Amino acid sequence: MHVKKVNLDIVIGVKSEVPETEYPEVAFAGRSNVGKSSLINALMGRKAYARVSAQPGKTQTINYYNVNDALYLVDLPGYGYTKANVKAKEQWGKMVERYLKSSGQLKKVFLLIDSRHAPTANDRIMYDWICANGYRPVIIATKGDKLKKNEIEKNKKVISDTLGMKGTEALILVSSLKKEGMDKVWDEILAPAS
Repeated sequence: MHVKKVNLDIVIGVKSEVPETEYPEVAFAGRSNVGKSSLINALMGRKAYARVSAQPGKTQTINYYNVNDALYLVDLPGYGYTKANVKAKEQWGKMVERYLKSSGQLKKVFLLIDSRHAPTANDRIMYDWICANGYRPVIIATKGDKLKKNEIEKNKKVISDTLGMKGTEALILVSSLKKEGMDKVWDEILAPAS
């Protein structure tokens, strides 16, 4: 997709209502520091529109990026940040749950997993929760540029097996740094919801 225009239209926090929007939404979930903001920037063709931080747990709001006045890329707060206090974690979890359950325009959910490691317990919980809410998550294995060629298929299998993927779900290896896999992600964004 050729991205001509990007705008951060809506930001909601823990006490905000989930808005009714006029465009289809695709949401990006993943643990803190998995590379969500980097991926969103790469998809939008922008260097630093979505805030990237070396400090995990920075995104504490749900951010709606309007692309070409045609759709929203929705950046959900990262989970699993160990230094966040219990109350903050609970609030983020409720905010994400409220969004996933009540957004009328949500068409697809992308779950980001670090390609270098097996999915964490939190990743498995999030995967199961997305499935339980009627979505077929698209798995994005991030940081693919850090893998050796002979590790790629093995690591993809570990991700698939650990999550218990059904075999019909997409698993896309990406490198936001090298812009690899972006076309495949866009294909999934633009494909009809399933």
